[in-house]
Amino acid sequence: MIKELGPGLRLTIAFTILTGLIYPAVMTGVSEAIFPHQSNGSLIRVDGKVVGSSLIGQSFSRPEYFHPRPSSAGNGYDATQSGGSNLGPTSAKLILGATATDGKGKETVSFDGIEDRVVHYSVENGIPYESSIPLDHFRDAQGNLDDAKLIDAFHDPQNPLVFTPKVPIPSDAVTGSASGLDPDISPANAELQAARVAKARRASADQVKTLITKFTQRPDLGFLGEPRVNVLELNIALDRGFPVSKSQSARASAGHSELAR
Repeated sequence: MIKELGPGLRLTIAFTILTGLIYPAVMTGVSEAIFPHQSNGSLIRVDGKVVGSSLIGQSFSRPEYFHPRPSSAGNGYDATQSGGSNLGPTSAKLILGATATDGKGKETVSFDGIEDRVVHYSVENGIPYESSIPLDHFRDAQGNLDDAKLIDAFHDPQNPLVFTPKVPIPSDAVTGSASGLDPDISPANAELQAARVAKARRASADQVKTLITKFTQRPDLGFLGEPRVNVLELNIALDRGFPVSKSQSARASAGHSELAR
């Protein structure tokens, strides 16, 4: 019995040391030597402070920044709850959105939906559109669009709201990725946001579009994937090349964890 257990115990100890200590140590050392940036999470620093990772998307909502893909990860871009909406292409909730009633009886948005996102994207970026019902009918006292009213209008069986942009909206502008953490947007999405960003930064649209071109990454190996623009890297470049004054920033809409100044 002891003779049979001996070899097994020795092999267990040997492989534990080999695969649990030596192999990880060697691979960590090789990664640090050859790919130090990637092995440490592809972190991006501004003035010595980590502001994010080029691999993880984050929220940007101020007009002077390019906005990322929508996210269903937690409350949005939560790396601890990575995931998509899990709604299929025929889902009315995915397309039209959904509302709920809170404890005080107030109607709130439980899921904004693609149609609602299309409205906001078009309005925010000055994209011409046609609407069967004037959008002023859905604005609150402060002039902001009331998403709950918009979603109810899309669901109206008698007279549903029909909103049609006159310019094709890139799919990544109004749909989330499977992870909810996609750090990139398509060049077409970035191009449609350029005029808004340029206006907020008092730059020319051509200057901003030149920056988009500079930060457009081609498909890996020339054929894997699609051209893409990293939102965080592009926004950092904007802050460096076309900084926004504190007074301008104060007038801008508040974001979540947008680049700290």
